[in-house]
Amino acid sequence: MTEQSALLLRKQLAELNKNPVEGFSAGLIDDEDIYKWEVVIIGPQDTLFEGGFFKAYLTFPYDYPLRPPKMKFITEIWHPNVAKNGDVCISILHEPGEDKFGYEKPEERWLPIHTVETIMISVISMLADPNSDSPANVDAASGGRIRMVNSRGRWLAVYGKARRWHLTRTQTQWQSSRLKEMASEGK
Repeated sequence: MTEQSALLLRKQLAELNKNPVEGFSAGLIDDEDIYKWEVVIIGPQDTLFEGGFFKAYLTFPYDYPLRPPKMKFITEIWHPNVAKNGDVCISILHEPGEDKFGYEKPEERWLPIHTVETIMISVISMLADPNSDSPANVDAASGGRIRMVNSRGRWLAVYGKARRWHLTRTQTQWQSSRLKEMASEGK
């Protein structure tokens, strides 16, 4: 399978180079190793990650596409579905088959039809819409949002290497109302 998986990965890399997808760029860490990729995700618009650049590694198994790659953020990121060590926890990167905990349907997990493009689109979607029901970072899932909103400019400047940042009107309204609630509760 190694030769077939290497050929498939080369084909996917060539396709991404020929037809780049908005929101990320991808390439090899080392031109001699098709199984280790570096990706840079541009923080999705209208999210707390907007304006940031987030570096991650994709490591593919030799039996790809039968098994999923592993993804790890190298840029520190505060997100419910990213473990503190950077490991990404998203359904399509979980081994195929039944979920022993019953949280995911088999069709939500890895399928050999997935590509680097579909993985990255799913991860960008995850950044915009976290799944707090199945967190890899419990701290980020429980009450972490207010901390992210309050320190967003500093957080992006330190971790996301942002060129700019701003809170959307909705985020500002949410932050303001939440802070007022906390003040009235004496927190």
